[in-house]
Amino acid sequence: MLVGVDFDNTIVCYDRVFHRAAVMHGLIPRDLPPTKGQVRDYLRRAGREDQWTELQGFVYGVMIQEAKPFPGVLDFFRGCRARAVPVCIVSHKTHYPFEGPQYDLHAAADRWLEALGFYDPLQIGLSRSLVHFELTKKGKLDRIAAMGCSHFIDDLPEFLEEAEFPRDVNRILFDPGGVYRDGHDLARVQTWEEVKEILIDRKLDLS
Repeated sequence: MLVGVDFDNTIVCYDRVFHRAAVMHGLIPRDLPPTKGQVRDYLRRAGREDQWTELQGFVYGVMIQEAKPFPGVLDFFRGCRARAVPVCIVSHKTHYPFEGPQYDLHAAADRWLEALGFYDPLQIGLSRSLVHFELTKKGKLDRIAAMGCSHFIDDLPEFLEEAEFPRDVNRILFDPGGVYRDGHDLARVQTWEEVKEILIDRKLDLS
């Protein structure tokens, strides 16, 4: 068993950070609901895709240190360690933004993980060799296969339903907002407590 976990929007919750960054740059009205999706949709409706792309680079490269982990995710990783459940992180993340200043997005993500105790042997104790930021979606798919993941948790159903997704991997959709209720043949969870119950407490067998 090896549980693979996506990084952005699966481990890290960016909702309030995206809202704060967009307000700071004068891109959205302050009373827009504070979610990443609302910020994205507002800018796209206004035909400002380039500004949305640049904002992503700023958030992932600079403001990530203000982002919080989703509730329960740290307990999940600690539980994996306590129960000797192998776990790894595999993410599709470009090294630098497509637009705007060229922040090192990999280094920023690594600092976030370090600050949250992921690498600390007295906390989560995850080896850096088990954290992979792949430059392409294909690289991410190949890494999941090469690592031999038995399960993979991601927030994007379109990624989990890729034709090239390894067929012997149990796919789990992390859907905290309850957006993807229908039309997807995937195990779906809304909280990390559910993930812990499924994969650590073993109350539901997905093997």
